[in-house]
Amino acid sequence: MSNVGNSRRLPLILLTGGTGYIGGRLLKALEANGRPVRCLARLPEFLQARAGPGTEVVAGDCLDFSTLGPAMAGVYTTYYLVHSMGSRGEFEDEDRLAARNFAAAARESGVQRIIYLGGLGEVSTSLSTHLRSRQEVGEVLRQSGVPVIEFRASIVIGSGSLSFEMIRALVQRLPVMICPRWVAVKAQPIAIEDVLEYLVQAMDLSIGESCVFEIGGADQVSYGDIMREYARQCGLRRAMISVPVLTPRLSSLWLGLVTPVYARVGRKLIDSLRNPTLVKSPSALGTFAIRPRGLGDAIERALRNEDQEFAETRWSDALSSAGPKRSWGGVRFGTRIVDSRTAAVSAPPEVAFRLIQRIGGSNGWYFADILWRIRGFLDLLVGGVGLRRGRRDPEQLSVGDALDFWRVEAIEPRRRVRLLAEMKLPGRAWLEFEVNGEGSGSTIRQTAIFDPLGFFGLLYWYTLYPVHQWMFAGMLRGIVNACHAGEYGM
Repeated sequence: MSNVGNSRRLPLILLTGGTGYIGGRLLKALEANGRPVRCLARLPEFLQARAGPGTEVVAGDCLDFSTLGPAMAGVYTTYYLVHSMGSRGEFEDEDRLAARNFAAAARESGVQRIIYLGGLGEVSTSLSTHLRSRQEVGEVLRQSGVPVIEFRASIVIGSGSLSFEMIRALVQRLPVMICPRWVAVKAQPIAIEDVLEYLVQAMDLSIGESCVFEIGGADQVSYGDIMREYARQCGLRRAMISVPVLTPRLSSLWLGLVTPVYARVGRKLIDSLRNPTLVKSPSALGTFAIRPRGLGDAIERALRNEDQEFAETRWSDALSSAGPKRSWGGVRFGTRIVDSRTAAVSAPPEVAFRLIQRIGGSNGWYFADILWRIRGFLDLLVGGVGLRRGRRDPEQLSVGDALDFWRVEAIEPRRRVRLLAEMKLPGRAWLEFEVNGEGSGSTIRQTAIFDPLGFFGLLYWYTLYPVHQWMFAGMLRGIVNACHAGEYGM
């Protein structure tokens, strides 16, 4: 109750970029801090589901000045986390126009503070278009006369950040990497947790005029060093061969082939990597009670937090939001590949779940048991556990139970069970079943998830995908047939 009362007395915050990587995480941090937040979004319906019950989401576009005034009414502090690097046009022109509109609206609305996150890099004629635009946006915001706190950061280490995901994709997919000159350029990567802490503390910083803070982690390293540390923590061996010629344009084309998701922003991003992004001014360390962590800790936390977020994810929600379209080989969610299918049954949820709980051991797998036994035998040959463990109880499962070459990782009674694979694999795998009531019957969702380890993990998944699809689809049909046959309590 006290948090609610305090939030009503605290100044209103306007957050832009709430659907983005930094903005989405900052929104959660502000809400956890008890701050009253209003989010500006071009498509409010996309953000509403992610926002807390006390957060207001309004429609607006920084490229349309007329929409900004109403959104800023009563606002004390604004966060400007908007950029147009993914646009199809000249992104620097759009960035400039958006910043001018936002700055003018902030001045007219009486906003007292703008907090902006830009990019590190020494001002020079050789600065990349991307970094030059990020710094120009800060200057445009300051010209409004509203005090601006600008943070300039290097690569942000966190699952989902564009630069980190690019590095991750390269390391995961390429056993041998041809490294252009930008791989040796120095950077000062910073963990996402530290960036968020700076942004949150900036709300209460006592300032009379605009200021710029350079922020970075504890280590100054090359992009090659970041790749090697990521590979080390993932247990991957990678050969890196330096070449003197590979222009940003050629690098971006290469990046588009290896990591297609970055095809549009590849050249803009690669172009910015040729500039060192190191902290020159220590003012942030003297102003904020924050001591950023080093590279190894940042990557370790990114990987651990990703596992936690994955464990809490409802794949059914994510897949439903993606629409009915299926792609061969499964759907990609970060590094993981997800293959999911559903079936409707006439049995109520508790009966359907009871049948799912009986899977494995002497009960069998509802389909192609001989193939499961062959897979277990092959696992034994390479030093795995095989199928010899069986299961503890023929009817019930509990978290931590061994189940042939799986282990029960999570279970919600009468609703969901997730199994973690413990057979020898070039990666990590899960098998999840979720049951939801549907009228007088139920819907069963079966989801296979694979987190491949490097190139051989991807090769394993796509080579065996037709077999896996056939076996998992047959298993689900077997469960459906058992439900319709009225087995075990129907």
